[in-house]
Amino acid sequence: MARILAFLFILLPTFTYAQNYPDFETAYVNDYADIIDEQTEKRLTDQLMALRQDHDVEATVLTIDSRKTYGDSPSLEYFATGLFNKWGIGNAKRNDGILILVIRNDREMQVELGSGYGTGFNRAAQETIDDYFLPSFRNDKYAQGIERGTTEIIRRIALPFAQGRPEPADSEPSGKSDGPIAIFIAMAGFVLFSLRRKIGDLLLRFKKCPNCGRNGLRRKRETLYSATSTTAGQGKSTTTCDYCDYYKTDTYIIPRLATSSTSSSGGFGGGSSSGGGASGRW
Repeated sequence: MARILAFLFILLPTFTYAQNYPDFETAYVNDYADIIDEQTEKRLTDQLMALRQDHDVEATVLTIDSRKTYGDSPSLEYFATGLFNKWGIGNAKRNDGILILVIRNDREMQVELGSGYGTGFNRAAQETIDDYFLPSFRNDKYAQGIERGTTEIIRRIALPFAQGRPEPADSEPSGKSDGPIAIFIAMAGFVLFSLRRKIGDLLLRFKKCPNCGRNGLRRKRETLYSATSTTAGQGKSTTTCDYCDYYKTDTYIIPRLATSSTSSSGGFGGGSSSGGGASGRW
C-alpha cells in the first residue's frame, strides 16, 4: 500500500486550479503569442476565410505563450482536444474542423483534426509538421512556418476531405497511436487528471511535516477574488499540521473565464475532435 501511495504521489502532484482555455476573438487567426506579423496574419486570414466560404471547412490558427497560463494540463494532446471541443471547430455533422495550435515558450505545437477525418490524415498532419512548421520554428521564423504549414495543411488535408478524395494511406505517425491500449491510456489520463487535486490533497496526509516530521499535513484553499471573462483571479492555499504549529500559505492564479459568447458555437459550427492529428516539438 505504501508503494502504491508513493507512486500516486509522484504521478499526481497537486494542482491549484482546473483546466481552462483561451477565448477566441476571430474564427481565423488568434495570435496571442504575438509571433505573426500583420501582413502574414492578413494573408492567413484571407486563406482561411476563402477555405470556409468556398469549401465550408473551418480551420483556425491559435498561438499562445504557454499551456500553464490556462491550467496544469497533463499533455499537449489533452489541451488541444479540450480546446478544440470547447470552441466547437468545424461542422457539427461532418466534424471536419482543423486547429493549428502553436505554443511558443513551451516549444510545442499540435494540428488537431475533427473526428470526421480518418486516421490516414494523421500521417499527413505529422509530415506537414515535420517538413513545414518545425524547420522554420527552429530558426525562430514563426510567421513563415505558420503560413507555409497552414497552406500545406489546407492542400493535403482540408481540400481532399472537402472534395471527397481518398484519405492518405494509413500509417501511424510519431507521437500518435490508435487501438484499445491508446484509448485506455487516454481515458485513464483523463480520469487521473480530473481526480488529481483531490488525490493530491489526500496524499498530503502521508507527507512528513517539515517542522515536526509527523504525517499530518492538511491543505485548505480559498478564492481571494474570482476570475472573470476579462481578468484573472487569485486563490490562496494554506497548509497546516495536526501535531505542531506548522503553517504555510501560497497564492495561485485562476485563469480568466471563457465567455459564453465566444466559447459556444458563435464563431464555429459546433464540431468536435476525438484526438486525431499530430504534434511536434522544437
